[in-house]
Amino acid sequence: MSTPPLILISPNIEKKGGEFGDESSSLSETYQQALMGAGAIPLALPATQSRAVIAECVRRCNAVLLTGGEDVDPRLYANGLDQSLRKTVNVTPDGGKRDLRELILIDEVFRQHKPLLAICRGHQILNVALGGTLISDIRMQCPKTLNHRQMDKRSQIVHQAQLTPGSVLSKIVGKQSLGVNSTHHQAIGRVAAPLQVAARGPDGIIESLELKPGGTHRLPFLLSVQFHPERLARRHPEHRAIFQAFARAAIGESKI
Repeated sequence: MSTPPLILISPNIEKKGGEFGDESSSLSETYQQALMGAGAIPLALPATQSRAVIAECVRRCNAVLLTGGEDVDPRLYANGLDQSLRKTVNVTPDGGKRDLRELILIDEVFRQHKPLLAICRGHQILNVALGGTLISDIRMQCPKTLNHRQMDKRSQIVHQAQLTPGSVLSKIVGKQSLGVNSTHHQAIGRVAAPLQVAARGPDGIIESLELKPGGTHRLPFLLSVQFHPERLARRHPEHRAIFQAFARAAIGESKI
C-alpha cells in the first residue's frame, strides 16, 4: 500500500474528560491500532453538527469508520418505549449531538461515495439512519437468546456467527463461521430496506449487515458488524482481515 489511506473515525463521547473535566471525545486505541496495523492513518471527527465541516472532513479522507459507544436515542427509531424498556437505554451524554453528527456523517458518506465500516453502535445507527429499527434490550425483548453483554470477555471470542454465503464478510474471512466477542445489550430489529443480513449469531441475533446488490444505495465498500473486530485483530487473522479489506477499499483496491 504505497500511500496510506486516511480513515475518518467518529469517536465516542465522555461525560467527563481528562482535561478540565469537560465533556470530551474519546477514541479507544484499539481502533487506531487495528487501522494502523492495516496500513491506514486514523483521524478523529471533530465534535460538531455542522454539515459543512462534516462534509469537508469526509471529502478529505478516504473512508469512514463508525465506532461503538452509548445507545442510540430510541426517538430516532421508535414511537415510544414502555417504562421498563426505557430504563435499560443509556443514550449519549451529549444530548443526542452524537446521534445527529453521525446521521449527517452517514448521509455524507453516501453522498460522497466513500467506503464505510460500522462497528457495534455504528452498526446500529447505520441501520436506523437508513430506516431500520433496534431491539432496545435483548434480554427483556428476546429472553431466550445468548448473553450478548459479556464485558469481562470483551477481547475474547465468546460465540460463533454464521455468515451468509457469498456475503462481503464471508469473502473477507474466507469462512462460513466466525468467532466473535459480544458486548452489547441492543441489536438490530427491523433491517433497513437498503441492507441485508450478512451474519447471525446462533440465537438469530443479527451480527453483520451489508448493502443489497443493485439498490439505489451504493458504496465502494460497506460492512457493519455488531461485534468488535478491533479488539480481536491482533490475535485473530480473520478479524485483522476486516481492517485490511477496509484499508484496500479506501484506496480503491478492494477485491471483494
